[in-house]
Amino acid sequence: MTASSAIASLAAIALAAIACAALTSAIMPLLVRYALARPNARSSHREPTPQGAGMAVIAATIAVAGGTIALASPDAHLPVLLFGATVLIAAVGAVDDIRPIPVLPRLALQAVGVGAVIFTMPADLQILPHVPLWIERAALLIAGLWFVNLVNFMDGLDWMTVSEALPITLALVVLGLLFGALPVAPTLIAAALGGAMLGFAPFNRPVARVFLGDVGSLPIGLLLGWCLLQLALQGHVAAALLLPLYYLADSTLTLLRRMLKREPFWLAHRTHFYQRATDHGFAVIEVVGRVFALNLLLAVLAAASVALDWIVADAVALVCGAAAVAVLLAQFARQRSGAS
Repeated sequence: MTASSAIASLAAIALAAIACAALTSAIMPLLVRYALARPNARSSHREPTPQGAGMAVIAATIAVAGGTIALASPDAHLPVLLFGATVLIAAVGAVDDIRPIPVLPRLALQAVGVGAVIFTMPADLQILPHVPLWIERAALLIAGLWFVNLVNFMDGLDWMTVSEALPITLALVVLGLLFGALPVAPTLIAAALGGAMLGFAPFNRPVARVFLGDVGSLPIGLLLGWCLLQLALQGHVAAALLLPLYYLADSTLTLLRRMLKREPFWLAHRTHFYQRATDHGFAVIEVVGRVFALNLLLAVLAAASVALDWIVADAVALVCGAAAVAVLLAQFARQRSGAS
């Protein structure tokens, strides 16, 4: 990409960070008054804590991304439908934060947002050209719904979403700028989202002063998923799988385990690997620190797969990434030595 794209990306990171920090500070009194998350048996926090700062993250991301796309690349397609779907899913999350919505209506509304993005993509955009288009789009709808919700499921510790979203978004920016692996629009959206997460991070530092809430974690899942989809559509499927591999593994294995045990898997719980780690003697900062370090490794592997652009390199990177994820999950699943 051009020097102007690099400048726009850096500007998007800085502006989104400042905007998100300012918005979060501004709405904190409102969140304290109306959106307290009170601890329960499934919570990882012990004191009532305001939630809903995701409103600031999403507002900063959309405003900055839209502005930088329009200014830096007037010919680039502004993803208005994506932004609209993001607002819809954020609104569903906001309502659910205050008054829980039943599972089926919540999923139906999320499906409207995800489906609007998936089924309006140009017909010539496919990951697997030899697969019938309707089959691929249906699979992407299911995958998109799962990704939106798994980001929400994994948002259960201070800094957890920061430790996931920040490495992914910054890696996407690097892949777009250095390797041309992403078009301008997703690169700038990733930059703005990464910047917004930087602005949110000081407020969510353990022990957190505020949480994202569903109003933040759900639409973050949509934006991350869309950027990763654009990476896969450019032919970099291995990289698109590697970047979120820890989240994919923790959430999917936990879901399968709960289904096999015939547990009500659709209800909130605290049996994800990262949650069990805190019960096994790991401090919160240790858990998110290890997840962050793993995500940096996955980002390096993703960059290597893009740079080498060879199927064997993709396979090796995926195997190495899966092994690294397995090691961390095994550590989290075991009682720590000396912990009671």
